[in-house]
Amino acid sequence: MPLYEHVFIARQDLSNAQAEGLIEHFSAVLSDNGGKVVENEYWGVKTMAYKINKNRKGHYAFLRSDAPAGAVQEMERLMRLHEDVMRVLTVKVEEHNEGPSVQMQKRDDRERGDRGDRPDRGGDRRR
Repeated sequence: MPLYEHVFIARQDLSNAQAEGLIEHFSAVLSDNGGKVVENEYWGVKTMAYKINKNRKGHYAFLRSDAPAGAVQEMERLMRLHEDVMRVLTVKVEEHNEGPSVQMQKRDDRERGDRGDRPDRGGDRRR
């Protein structure tokens, strides 16, 4: 089955338990339609770059799934109809990365990761 990654933003006035309940609800929708959730992460309340429906913040959640296209479409349809969900993004991926997502890694781990072995770019570009 195809592999997907989903991120959704829920309204800021929900409690943490309610936001995590949404993750469980949408995971159950995938399971009921023949898919499975490989991993889920609750990223917490984050400030958005711009207001969405008069909200400046939102609860962010991340799901990794292994599901048929029909199950993903049904989950997205229900997310878009749900009054607490403001935005949904689904991306089809070739493989799931091991370990936590970039949002859940510590800042020190991210900075040392890919940027430490970059070649020198030749100085100042403003000239």
